[in-house]
Amino acid sequence: MQKFQLELLFHIIGIGSASGLLLNGTNLYIISDNSHVFYEYSLIDKKTTPIAIAPENYKGPVENILKEDKPDFEALTAMGDELYLFGSGSTEKRNAILHVDLQSKKVHPPIDATFLYLAMQDFGEINPENFNIEAAVNNGTTWYLFNRGNGPKGQNGVFTLDGDINETSFQFVYNEVELPTINGAASSFTDAVLVNGKLYFLAAAEKSGSTYKDGEVAGTLIGRMDTESMEIEFTEVISLKNKFEGITLYKKNDTTLEFLLCEDTDSDASESDIYKLTLEK
Repeated sequence: MQKFQLELLFHIIGIGSASGLLLNGTNLYIISDNSHVFYEYSLIDKKTTPIAIAPENYKGPVENILKEDKPDFEALTAMGDELYLFGSGSTEKRNAILHVDLQSKKVHPPIDATFLYLAMQDFGEINPENFNIEAAVNNGTTWYLFNRGNGPKGQNGVFTLDGDINETSFQFVYNEVELPTINGAASSFTDAVLVNGKLYFLAAAEKSGSTYKDGEVAGTLIGRMDTESMEIEFTEVISLKNKFEGITLYKKNDTTLEFLLCEDTDSDASESDIYKLTLEK
């Protein structure tokens, strides 16, 4: 059994449906899956700065977008000074990859990931109903994209991609992953972060068999995977009521790792809780 402590660290007003986060220095970057805005939250002065990422000439709402129209940004990771936001690919409207300069906050033209996602589906033998990218991790030129197995076939897996993200030109390796159940419900990947050559991941369980429809929450677990063998080294249930969808490293020392977690409550409320998870090494 992995020893851990989970506590509510702070509450942010103005951000809803938090689906991913990344800590860079003293700034916490948070994405919302139903928004054309992402957010920079300062841990120093507790201020939130929205950063618009709507497509050019977009005229619709930028927050609380209807489910059928939302871009569904579920994953974010950094490469140098660039922040990359990945659409889930679970519908044809969710195939964009955005990248933003963290210094200037310039939003570059979106990368169309349609053909990349189709190639991943073909290579991993995952049909569109079971394809749902929920986590992205970057390690130089290597990218780890996690497919959330919340579709009918429950296909959790990790794509290891080597190549140029801006050209969407990669060599693929795909590893299927078996995850445990929580309260009798199948769990599926929701986010991941790389720490000391290990992938620490979250997986949530919902009583639903759809990448599109939300279900009753059964809980969330954390696990660790080796990047060489892609074998799971441990899993531990950390909540039986929360659906955590974002994880980022907060602090580390000789004996513990501290992570920040965000929760997607699948509601229209413009507020988000950020939790701290302390995990013994």
